[in-house]
Amino acid sequence: MDVFSKTSPLAATANRGKIALVTGGGSGIGRASALELGRTGAKVVVCGRRRAPLDATVAALHGAGIEALAVETDVREPAEVDRLLDATLERFGRIDILIHCAGGQFMAPAEEITLKGWRAVHRVSLDAVWDITQKVASRTMIPNRAGVVVFIGFSPRSGMPGLAPAFAARAAIDSLTSTLAMEWSRFGIRTVCVAAAHIESEGMRENYSADLQQDWPRQVPMKRYGRPEECATVIAFLASSGASYITGTTIYVDGGVNAWGNASLPPEPVGPGEAAGDAPWAGTARQKKN
Repeated sequence: MDVFSKTSPLAATANRGKIALVTGGGSGIGRASALELGRTGAKVVVCGRRRAPLDATVAALHGAGIEALAVETDVREPAEVDRLLDATLERFGRIDILIHCAGGQFMAPAEEITLKGWRAVHRVSLDAVWDITQKVASRTMIPNRAGVVVFIGFSPRSGMPGLAPAFAARAAIDSLTSTLAMEWSRFGIRTVCVAAAHIESEGMRENYSADLQQDWPRQVPMKRYGRPEECATVIAFLASSGASYITGTTIYVDGGVNAWGNASLPPEPVGPGEAAGDAPWAGTARQKKN
């Protein structure tokens, strides 16, 4: 099966000669972005915690004659990030494009989330993102006076019930995007955030209840899930010279969710002494894997 996009408007040379590092490159938006960057001419490094999906992504790239490397990495561990960058720079000499697709969250009512659970989400969705970004910038982008960093976020101006830690972390990413654009534009580095919502993926199918999976598309003005490839095409464009005047902003790839707002009805108030019952967003408190 041909895994490469047949509908992308980008030329096969849009990112020719560039070196791209994609975290979470074994599945979902990360895999789709790695394939699209490769299809548009980049050499690609993918990382993640699970070796088999990474190898599958690289095999697809190699099958199309695209040079690629997989490095099994837990991005939460600074020493493993250092090893990832050492391997990437040894193989390719530089990093021109950094795409942050690794992440993880669990769904639970806010009153049940412990500090440990809060920190677990922020460790991968915020702390690790900063660690990789700062190291890539310091080691290769700033010295080369060029680079593009694309973050994956959610809407920074509206939350979602059951995902308090994740939305708090992603809102911070939105602010980081604009701050780094102000600081690093002088080095030729662009930073952009892609706010995705309700994207059909392995993580969506495995980690959320059937009721939620059926309900979420109803809240989207376009009345469907997005596809990872629809995010990947935007990401590959943002990495290309065609987007050379775009930095410090958030691009929404969400079927109109941010414009519409939270379309689900709020639960009824709970009076003193009344049983609260299960929150509709209680879900299953399982850590999403990438």
